[in-house]
Amino acid sequence: MRKCLRCGAEMEEGFKFTGGFGNVIRKKGLSAKAVYPEAAVCPKCGEISIYVGEEKLDKLTK
Repeated sequence: MRKCLRCGAEMEEGFKFTGGFGNVIRKKGLSAKAVYPEAAVCPKCGEISIYVGEEKLDKLTK
């Protein structure tokens, strides 16, 4: 569960990005690994939080 940094409400998680190439996170290097971030949206104030889940973070860091 993610909490909104602005108002403290529980955020709705699991939103996916669609569209252009700007939505990919890559680690620098010749064998770059890419992951697609997710987003959480606060239903109270509309704040958006972009994050990479633990399983995806492992892919980037190893």
